[in-house]
Amino acid sequence: MTDTTIERTAVRLEKLEKPAKPDTGALTYVPKQQPVVRKNGDLIPMSLRTVHFVLPAGVDDLSRPSGGNAYDRRVCLDLPGFGWQVRKHLAAGAWPRPADSDRDALARTLRELPDGAVVLLDGIVACGVPEVVVPEAGRLRLAVLVHLPLGDETGLAPEVAAELDARERAVLRAVPAVIATSDWAVRRLVSHHGLAPEKVHTAPPGADIAPLASGTDGVSHLVCVASVTFRKGQHRLVEALAAATDLPWTCDLVGGVDQDPEYVAHLRELIARHGLQDRLRIAGAKSGAALDASYAAADLMVLASYAETYGMAVTEALARGIPVLATDVGGVAEAVGRAPDGGVPGILVPPEDPAALVAELRGWFKEADVRRRLKSAARGRRAALNGWATTAQSLAGVLGRLPRESWRAA
Repeated sequence: MTDTTIERTAVRLEKLEKPAKPDTGALTYVPKQQPVVRKNGDLIPMSLRTVHFVLPAGVDDLSRPSGGNAYDRRVCLDLPGFGWQVRKHLAAGAWPRPADSDRDALARTLRELPDGAVVLLDGIVACGVPEVVVPEAGRLRLAVLVHLPLGDETGLAPEVAAELDARERAVLRAVPAVIATSDWAVRRLVSHHGLAPEKVHTAPPGADIAPLASGTDGVSHLVCVASVTFRKGQHRLVEALAAATDLPWTCDLVGGVDQDPEYVAHLRELIARHGLQDRLRIAGAKSGAALDASYAAADLMVLASYAETYGMAVTEALARGIPVLATDVGGVAEAVGRAPDGGVPGILVPPEDPAALVAELRGWFKEADVRRRLKSAARGRRAALNGWATTAQSLAGVLGRLPRESWRAA
């Protein structure tokens, strides 16, 4: 990991373009009490506007953590501080390709909402069923929150990816507002689906500043926080570490293991084949204090994803002052960002260059000056991260600007 590599990453960050402005087969309705919320020391009136938030039924299942679910849960808590009472509607089903009964339940829920209701739909639920969502676009005030474009999921058969892509396009063209989680994702949705730039908005995830990670010896313990799936690329990380067994590293893979059991089995076999069982551990899903402990022990965060619209694990690491080594995909560069003094708190490597990942791992161990610079930048970035209130404020602004009259998008 050389000074030249850091400079290349800095140039990559400089070139980021500015965003375009802008199980029962039933759905469960979960009412939310209207709290009295304090913002800047003032009481917010109890007469909040209402947004109906349609979410996947597993959103609160902490045994299957995902960035999208964590995002949804958090904005539900923070939107009342910006004038919006949240009424949650939990959609059971294997989204985005649900059973007929689950699709019908979603249709029934939308149909029963009053004319002109403000509705925020998680894209994993909405984007696969245009036959349900599009007919309601002239009656309800709809916004779709896209965590990951459906066709960008890895491992899909080409015909499935194409079908999901077409379905998503129909939904996003029909609604008045689309919300993405990074500037990169805004550009991707606008160009790929031919959307009007002014109707696509960004609301990046926030971060909660946490105590600085104590780490181990300052260099040797790596952590990868990501669901164990092909898209997150843990196999590429295993191969890179297998090529650097002369270095004194240990690594924990922290993330859910039940989403793709076949991939997890392959990963375990790969670890065993390289004889890494004593150094590389699949730790499973963690949340709360257990996740905090995994971050606290980390010296470096590593992420080898094929696709990321943002990369919440990146900012979770930076919120603890942990530098990042990641593949340069999607919105990861935005998540890495810069410290106020311009320092870059991480290294980005090309996604299809395994040798680069190995080289930067070796550089991390061998170049003390670079490590010090990265750690200093990570602490600076930590202090500058936006909180979740900024995310909720962005969402509230989009919801407040939804057109009141019935309409049809071109």
